[in-house]
This record gives sequence, C-alpha cells and structure tokens, in this order.
Amino acid sequence: MKLKTIVLAIAWLSVLCVTGSLPQRILAQKPTSVQTGFAFETIYLKSKLMGRDMPYRIIFPKEYSAKTESRFPVIYLLHGLTGHYTNWTDKTKVADYAADHRFLIVTPEGDNGWYSDSVSTPTDKYESYIVQELIPEIDAKYRTITDRDHRMMAGLSMGGYGALKFGLKYPDKFSLIGSFSGALGAAGWTQKNAGTIAMSIDSVFGVDEGSPARKANDVFAMIREITPEKLKALPYIYEACGTDDFLIQNNRDFMALMLEKKVPHEYRQHPGGHDWIFWDDQVREFLDLAERRLKK
Repeated sequence: MKLKTIVLAIAWLSVLCVTGSLPQRILAQKPTSVQTGFAFETIYLKSKLMGRDMPYRIIFPKEYSAKTESRFPVIYLLHGLTGHYTNWTDKTKVADYAADHRFLIVTPEGDNGWYSDSVSTPTDKYESYIVQELIPEIDAKYRTITDRDHRMMAGLSMGGYGALKFGLKYPDKFSLIGSFSGALGAAGWTQKNAGTIAMSIDSVFGVDEGSPARKANDVFAMIREITPEKLKALPYIYEACGTDDFLIQNNRDFMALMLEKKVPHEYRQHPGGHDWIFWDDQVREFLDLAERRLKK
C-alpha cells in the first residue's frame, strides 16, 4: 500500500481506535432491520491457552432443534478491530440470512489481537485458541460435520485478514475462506510507518518490521512463497472490498498476487465503504457462495 494511502487510512482509523466506535456518519449506515427472531446463544469456553473464559455466539439452523441426528456444516465469522463477538448478530442480518441455509455459524471473540499469538502478552493466543480449543469444542459439543469440506471461515477488516491467514496456514481445516474489506497488509504495519492504528499490531507482532512473528503472519508472503503442492491444498478464497474503502488498493494488490500465483479465488468490488452496509451485504453473499460450493 502506498504511504499516502496508509497515512489517510491511519488518520481515519485513529478515530476508531481512540473512540472505540465508528464516526457518526458510518453509524447511521447500519441495516434497518436486524434479526427478526432467529435462534442464537452466547457460550463461554474456559480457555487454558487464554487463561480466561472466552465468549462466542452460535447461530443454529432451524432444523437443529428437531428430533434428528442430522449434522451440519460450520461457518466461523471473525469481527474487526475494536469489535467483539457480538458484532455480527447485533449489526447485521446474518441470523435472518442463516434461516435460508443449514449452517451452524460461530462468532468468536478476537478483541484487538489480530487473530494471532501475541509476542508480548502470554495469554493472548488468539490463533492457537481458535485452532486448538474453539474448533475442537464446537465439533465436540454440537452436531457438526467435522471434515474440512464442511468447515468455512470469513471475516471483516481485521477479521478478513484473520480468515485469510487461517486458510493459508491451516488449509487442512477449511474449504472456503472469505475476506470482506480485509486489512491484508497488517503484518507490515508498525507505529513508525502507519501511526496509531498499528499500536495493537506492534503489541501482537513486535515493533521490528522484520520480526519473525510478522514474517510468519504475512499473508502476502504466504502467497508469494507458495509451492505447487501447497497450492493444490488451499481452500477456495472469496475476497471483496468496496471501491470507496481506504483498503481497496491493499485488496487489489492481494488479488493481483493471487492471479499471478493461480490461487483459486473470486474477487468482487463494487461501490461501498468500510462499513456495516457493505459487510451485511457480503455476509449474505458469502452464505450463498458457501451453499453453492457444498453442492458441487
């Protein structure tokens, strides 16, 4: 991403980090109808890795409560920076959209941890927590189909970065990955080159631009270094970004790299910003895509 673009992005996102909320103009752009009575629950997982109870929400397919032994595919939805596990059900109509599908949908808590294991806080192991504790808990506690083909993940902004990273690092666990307005250059952002927004990134990956943690979590590097054998094993990638989003060039650069490396994917861009209107639309699109891919 060009320096000027980063500076403008950081100036905008600094408001988000300082206030803990989006500017009022964006807050007004939430979907007008949110959840009209679909079942979801908040659950707490007693995490040994995190040293605390970790909340998540789960949306159940309407057939789940019936007296049947049917098992269901799972979609994990990751929230963005300064967000929480409640965002997807509180700020979008995902529960309503889910009524047209047969997915269990799980929304984990990621705080501001970039879905990675922190180099500075021993109990902030968001990557290990999701892979080693949350996914096994979901598969053990609920009637899921536990193979790779029936497990998917998507996220917005920080969560878009996280979903892509999980898909590239753990291709044996996911068949489909979605990134909406992904902050895909995060591993290269520091307070020195990106300002206030990178405070949380420095905390997770260290202040050195060349730190081992940054290199190990750089999704651009993962694609550049992919071998033909690993390419065959990758999940299908869905990437979308609004043309008015400050991260649009970052997303276009990643799309161009996927084209160069022949990574199976689809890319969408249309008018839209870094806001809940775009993400509400994209989660609906992603659920439809997940349904179509399961029928192949």
